[in-house]
Amino acid sequence: MDKMELDLILAIVKNAKRSYRDAAAKAVLDRPEILPELIDKTFDIDDPLHIKAAWILELVCLDDCSLLNEYIVTFIQGMSTLKHESALRPVSKICSIWSRYYFSNISDLEELKKKEIDEIISCNFDWLIEEHKVATQVYAMDTLKLWGNHEKWINEELRSVLQKNADSGTSGYKVHARKLLKNL
Repeated sequence: MDKMELDLILAIVKNAKRSYRDAAAKAVLDRPEILPELIDKTFDIDDPLHIKAAWILELVCLDDCSLLNEYIVTFIQGMSTLKHESALRPVSKICSIWSRYYFSNISDLEELKKKEIDEIISCNFDWLIEEHKVATQVYAMDTLKLWGNHEKWINEELRSVLQKNADSGTSGYKVHARKLLKNL
């Protein structure tokens, strides 16, 4: 039943227009039991609706990222499966938002296992090093900076990557890289 409901919700999203995405996100927020299906669809790269699912998941998490807590392991495991930039950008943003929440004082989450932490770090370094659009890379930078506050080697590696790529990146990449380099 939830799968059919989710498909109906995603049908609301005729294109990337914010009003369509907001309406679909509100429908999911009104029925949070659909969230596991939304996460599964986000990472089902064979499903043509997976990009729309990623857009909606982003807005749901912007509204209340704690909803992701129960499913964070599934989310982390799925991050590396994505290839399409239109799905990568919202997922990298969600990862950044959720990481900020994870390290906040309001979070009462159990600590992640080393396997999940390693997957977050590895995936974000991949997004930063590989050819991706600047938004995906900027969110990866922010996520790595957060994790680098708790794992010092990450800051060293992040500094190295940013210094190496700062001159060849887009203007947005360069600005964000310089900003982060000042704080590393």
